[in-house]
Amino acid sequence: MNTPSDHPTVHLVDDEAGVRAALEFLLASHGLPVCSYASGTALLERLQAGPALAGCILLDVRMEPLSGLQVYDELVARGVQTPVIFLTGHGDIRMAVAALKKGAFDFVEKPFGDAALVERVRDALRSDAEQRQRRSAGDSRGALLAALTPREQDVMHRVALGKLNKVIADEMNVSMRTVEVYRARVYAKLAVRSAAELATLLARP
Repeated sequence: MNTPSDHPTVHLVDDEAGVRAALEFLLASHGLPVCSYASGTALLERLQAGPALAGCILLDVRMEPLSGLQVYDELVARGVQTPVIFLTGHGDIRMAVAALKKGAFDFVEKPFGDAALVERVRDALRSDAEQRQRRSAGDSRGALLAALTPREQDVMHRVALGKLNKVIADEMNVSMRTVEVYRARVYAKLAVRSAAELATLLARP
């Protein structure tokens, strides 16, 4: 099933057609869009050809020609931040735990309960949405800060530290009126109303 690349989707990677079909049916029956791949190579080619994947990746550990762990290492090397859930057999748990230490979202052991798998997939989708929202907020903040002049940025940092206009004026060797003007411009450009709001904005990751 093909879905828009920016639409939250479960990207299912398994080299067994029967398993893919069963998981596609399960996820779709719970209203979760699915895009399936017959190999890790196919997923990596999809990444090479288009934008980042929104949603989560459901990745089987034992596959050919690339194992799930090899695919995951390549995803990490490419800076892919989409949450990854591994599907593992009992003998693969040690490998899955190693992947968790590298940043994988979770693993689900076979045979798994349908409800448990769907719940973890929903958790991963929520995590991805939250991450994207934070990155978007960071991008927006960066654009706002870039709109400030160097002088406004000097005042901004001093205001965020809680310094009074008189202290800032003395430090910058300007009049208090000038500081007031710069402070007003900073508040307007960053859409904040107080030094506390400004400090909170600058403290965000």
